[in-house]
Amino acid sequence: MITQEQINSLYGSDVYDRTGDKVGSIGAVWSDAAGQPAWASVRTGWFGLGESLVPLQGADVQGDRVVVPFEKATIKDAPDVDAGKDEPLSDEEVALLYEYYGMSWEDSYRTYRGATGQAARGVDDAMTRSEERLTAGTVTEEAGRARLRKYVVTEQEHVSVPVMREEARIEREPITDANRAAALDGPDITEAEHEIVLRAERPTLDTEVVPVERVRLGTETVTDEQTVAGEVRKERIEVDLPDEGRRTLD
Repeated sequence: MITQEQINSLYGSDVYDRTGDKVGSIGAVWSDAAGQPAWASVRTGWFGLGESLVPLQGADVQGDRVVVPFEKATIKDAPDVDAGKDEPLSDEEVALLYEYYGMSWEDSYRTYRGATGQAARGVDDAMTRSEERLTAGTVTEEAGRARLRKYVVTEQEHVSVPVMREEARIEREPITDANRAAALDGPDITEAEHEIVLRAERPTLDTEVVPVERVRLGTETVTDEQTVAGEVRKERIEVDLPDEGRRTLD
């Protein structure tokens, strides 16, 4: 496929048919309304005195040659048109060429009518309307910092501890035959004193360090939606039509 950027390089290029036979060289190029190359005049015969028009639809640039999807005889026998005039081809001429090459004239009529047909420059008179559009994106930047710090606090705790203690208790037993001998052992009346040691448990406190949990900092990604606004410029085209007045195209 030949592009608009290749138009200027087409002039003077050798044209070859689909079988590889050389047809001639390009003398002029016609563009369609979109600026794309549509037709080319090919100089054929001795000294390039003959000139035929060939459509560039389906043609391709291969090195320094232009290859068209038609045979040499078909191109040389194309209907005679005045390819040298610096004006668009007439409707009759275009229709005749489309019919000859087996192309759809109806499908391409409006496109071709918008072309200027200026072979020397290969440009059209179509007006391009452009506008700016907002393109939203994202950029990653620092939003803040998180820090993990450990410090010591002192708290009051209460622990219940069971403790045991000894209490003095008076035990009295009557004199019986079983204990009479032990009771009468010793002087009849004397003074005496007995002492016992009472013991009690006392709660004590101590501390030990035990691991409770492990804490670390991590990150997770959450997705929110934010609305951004910006100004864009747009082109408008005004057209004045007979019996319709002025219209704005957008």
